[in-house]
Order: sequence, then C-alpha cells, then structure tokens
Amino acid sequence: MKSPFPWFGGKSHVADLVWERFGDVQNYVEPFFGSGAVLLERPTEAGIETVNDLDCMVANFWRALKNNPDAVADAADWPVNEVDQHARHLWLSSQEEFRERMKTEPDYYDAKIAGWWVWGQCSWIGSGWCSRQLPHLGDAGTGIHRKLPHLEDAGRGVNRQLPHLGDAGTGIHRKLPHLEDAGRGVNRQLPHLGNAGMGVNRQQEFVEDGEGISQTRDALFRYMNDLAGRLRRVRVCCGDWSRVCGPSPTVKLGTTGVFLDPPYLDGRTDAIYSTDSLTVAHEVREWAIAQGDDRKMRIALCGYEGEHQMPESWECVEWKARGGYGSQGDNQARENSAKERIWFSPHCLGRKQMGLF
Repeated sequence: MKSPFPWFGGKSHVADLVWERFGDVQNYVEPFFGSGAVLLERPTEAGIETVNDLDCMVANFWRALKNNPDAVADAADWPVNEVDQHARHLWLSSQEEFRERMKTEPDYYDAKIAGWWVWGQCSWIGSGWCSRQLPHLGDAGTGIHRKLPHLEDAGRGVNRQLPHLGDAGTGIHRKLPHLEDAGRGVNRQLPHLGNAGMGVNRQQEFVEDGEGISQTRDALFRYMNDLAGRLRRVRVCCGDWSRVCGPSPTVKLGTTGVFLDPPYLDGRTDAIYSTDSLTVAHEVREWAIAQGDDRKMRIALCGYEGEHQMPESWECVEWKARGGYGSQGDNQARENSAKERIWFSPHCLGRKQMGLF
C-alpha cells in the first residue's frame, strides 16, 4: 500500500530490500515512522508491530486513521485552497494542549486534526507545515532558521516583477521578496499546484466495473478504510525513539526487526523535521551497534555516506533516492540522493555487498 502523504526521505524505494533482510520476523519496531512506507509495503502481516514518531501530528494521523478512518477521510476531503491552507497551518501549529495529550495519553487522538494535517501535508510545498516555529511572527528568524528571500527569478505569483518598471523599483514600488515560508498577506506560501496533486489530494483514476472514473469522496473513504485495516493491530506510540527500543518491546517478544531512519545530519535543510535534535542520529547509531550482535536482532540503520562509522560485520548498501526532494532541480537534495546508505546488522538475512540504483 502507498502512503497517503509525501514525506522527506521516504524509504518506499528500498522497502523490498529491508524485508528481504528482515524476513518474516516475529516482532517489528519502527521508532521514526513518518509516512510508514516500509511497514505499508511489508509482504505479510504477521507478529507484533510497533511504530512511533516524536512528531505529534504524524503519530496522531496514524492513530486516528487506525481508530476512525471515516472521520479522518471526512476532514481530509477538501479542495486545495490557499486561504484555508494558511488558516489551518496557523491553527494546527498552535495546538499545544493536543500535543501534550498525544505524548501522555496512549489512546488519545483527534480525527479532525489528523484530516486537516494530511490534507495540508499534501498541498504544502517544502518543509515547515505545522511547525511551531512560525517565521512571520516578529522577524525572519536567526541562524539556521533564518528565512532567505526568493531571488532565483523574477518572482512568483502576485510578487512577479512587472515589466514596465524597468528595474526592482524604489519606494512603494520596490519589488518584495518571496520569503519561502507561510509569510503574510500576498506573500504567503502558495499551495502545491504543479501537477494533479499529492497524496490524498491527488486526482487519480480508479477502475470500477471496467470503467475508469475520477477520484470521488467514496474512493477516498475506501482508501482510508483500507489503510485502517492494515493498521488494525499496529501499536502507534508518540514519544522519544528509545521508548520503543528497550528489551520489553523488542527481543522479549521474539526475533525483532528494527528499522531506524533518524533525522539525517549531513546536508540538512531548515525545518525539514518538525521535531529535531542534532544528537539523535549519534544516539541511534550507538544503540544499533550495541544491539547488533544479538541473534534476535535484525537492524537496519539509514543515513548518508560517511555519516555512520559502523563495524565491519555490518553490511552497507548504497542506493539512490528517486522522486520527491531527491529530484528537485540542481539542489542539495538532488546531490544527496546518490549518498543514501542503509547499514544492516550481522544477523540480517541474505547479507551481501551490493548497490541499489
């Protein structure tokens, strides 16, 4: 099954490889769940499955979808609308009580927030959707969070430079920069309009009784219910990654596959991760190395070339990301797409040196 929303660094392209190395494990744990691409492409539904994400919006979507797919679909069923996008962005970003309840109540979820979030995730361009760091409140930010103006061409939309001015203008006629964030007024970020849409907003063709029909509300509800069926027995947690990596949720439940896709350190872009820490990748690597020799552990660790120094007993597989951020023009993400690596622990199945392009 495909994920209902795009995600930076999604691993759908290598999901088959991961399951070849893990096999039909008794227990599966994914501490950085994101779009859930690896779990959703598992060949079989067997054993115990536990997923986690520190981002409350991500965890809430999957938890709400599992328990009330119709309500999530109803909230997500909305046309792409710039005004609604920014209004919902501001409202969702301000939900502090919701975030606290997500982290402290294992059964709590909000279907409306889940539907609005996935709708916006599919129409928002780039990073920053529902980030609590709102760059338009006060100034342009500082350090790595500073928002740089759009200077690559003549401007965008209502900010496009008018040909009769001859130059950038002066005084009240001076051209305004595009600020690459939610912005204010006419400078707000525009929704994704470059193709038929993404995720739940994508206009697809469904086949019923041999006839192709356009995407309908009923089709969206069926899709969400299919996803809910896949998640029926999946435990969805919201918190620090280490909470689902102790002995109790892993090896005490049998042979365990652990898929680790922590925030990358190299080549990062501002606000890619809604919740982020520069130490997480290091902590995850040290945990993986410490657990790697356990015969009940089959571990996959993701990162860029040179980011993790792993023992020689681990297999390193190189692969190239396709689509999404990895294909966007001549930028850092495009360069990094060829640097993707997955390290597999010694007790994974079918280990061999190989490349995947």
